[in-house]
Amino acid sequence: MTDAEDRKPQSDEARMAFTPPAGIEVGDSESETTSEFALPKGLDVLQPPLHEPEGSAFTAPSGYTVEDAPPAFTPAGGIPRISLTKDLPWQDRMRTMLRMPVAERPAPERMPRAEDEGPAVPRVLDLTLRIGELLLAGGEGAEDVEAAMFAVCRSYGLDRCEPNVTFTLLSISYQPSLVDDPVTASRTVRRRGTDYTRLAAVYQLVDDLSDPESHISLEEAYGRLAEIRRNRHPYPTWVLTSASGLLAGAASVLVGGDLIVFIAAMFGAMLGDRLAWLCAGRGLPEFYQFTVAAMPPAAIGVALTLGHVDVKASAVITGGLFALLPGRALVAGVQDGLTGFYITAAARLLEVMYFFVGIVVGVLVILYFGVNLGAKLTPDEALLVSDRPYWQIAASMLLSLTFAVLLQQERTTVLAVTLNGGVAWVVYGAMHYAGGFSPVASTAVAAGLVGLFGQLMARYRFASALPYTTAAIGPLLPGSATYFGLLAIAQNDIDEGLVSLATAASLAMAIAIGVNLGSEISRLFLRIGSPEKRRAAKRTRGF
Repeated sequence: MTDAEDRKPQSDEARMAFTPPAGIEVGDSESETTSEFALPKGLDVLQPPLHEPEGSAFTAPSGYTVEDAPPAFTPAGGIPRISLTKDLPWQDRMRTMLRMPVAERPAPERMPRAEDEGPAVPRVLDLTLRIGELLLAGGEGAEDVEAAMFAVCRSYGLDRCEPNVTFTLLSISYQPSLVDDPVTASRTVRRRGTDYTRLAAVYQLVDDLSDPESHISLEEAYGRLAEIRRNRHPYPTWVLTSASGLLAGAASVLVGGDLIVFIAAMFGAMLGDRLAWLCAGRGLPEFYQFTVAAMPPAAIGVALTLGHVDVKASAVITGGLFALLPGRALVAGVQDGLTGFYITAAARLLEVMYFFVGIVVGVLVILYFGVNLGAKLTPDEALLVSDRPYWQIAASMLLSLTFAVLLQQERTTVLAVTLNGGVAWVVYGAMHYAGGFSPVASTAVAAGLVGLFGQLMARYRFASALPYTTAAIGPLLPGSATYFGLLAIAQNDIDEGLVSLATAASLAMAIAIGVNLGSEISRLFLRIGSPEKRRAAKRTRGF
């Protein structure tokens, strides 16, 4: 380049702000470019070895092994003393640990398994989700489902797991240590079905997995779970239809019906059940199934009134309502709310509301046409319930028996729940009819005894409490209050109808809260050990 060319004005591309001035020597390599974060020359700093890759927040530090690490760390406030009675059922132990912070949970003992290196974590989580799905679909409470999922994970040595249950979604997360990546899996509950026999089988599987002396491998657990899914219902369809009719007939006797009313209520409920099965086969939602099932008993009651048959028509309609009221979902919803699962509780109660609205629509349509046709349906019949203690006790036991059959319970539990239902009605009748207490208070006390007895039986047999409580609350359901509220609305007496429906809602809440309170009392004050043959199998570390 000549001197003349050097003196020419340079373009903007050639004269940038980062262009070094004339006379300053700069190296040719771009790697020597520095910034204010660069180290000055002459300062030696230890560099990591070139073969070690760059880590992340979940990467274990150099020289760290999980086997050499301590099992847990001590919180700042110290570790509180855990005082649990020995030989407690796995439900109570898992529920107690679920309510603890993660850092304060006792680590499980290392149990020898059939697998040499232990089962794969994703397969254990999948088995846990499948078990939780069956429990949630069977109507079990959210806390009990989480306790069962937690028990399955701990039985295979996964102690750092967190199950999460909502109304339609199950998820579980497992983190091997504080420096490992977590593994998360989820499963959606698409279909729900009431089968307490299957529910009891799942509880037995979880109980066997929690037993440190059983040594059930993952493949054996999958095989047993597949058998539980394949098992057919214990009662055929015609038995279920007959049980629905007998339940309605027994409920009509509870509210003052005679033999003719018993037969009419039974026939109406059976017809409604068959229509509901027909709608289910056509794929209609459950809302319309409840609507259709509520129509035949109401139509028969209206027809008896129009035919001037000297019977208590209101008992026929009330009996049909007893067979449809969603007491199981109501108890589960209130229980979830009382135990802190508010999202699941809101979803369950919303489902109950939809079912109840379907029943209301079906009955109101029939009552509206009946009133316009001149049917003499009088709400004053609510005050004329006859006091027949022996017949009512027998009817309450028959109602609990048929309710247990509709819930597909095991035959070994039917007798216990039948007696429980009879005791519940005896307590209610003694307080309400003989003692003069309000129906809400009498219902709450009777339901509390039902929950207490059901929890005792569940703790003794290491099973779910639902088969011992759900059918036993059948005689306490607010069928008559619901019917007379709907009748008042059909006769344009809106205020009286709303008052009666509010009474029915109060009775339903009293049932649900009483059942839950009885269960909590049994856990707080009663310590029931395991049977003699299983006492050695229930030892746990530090409990």
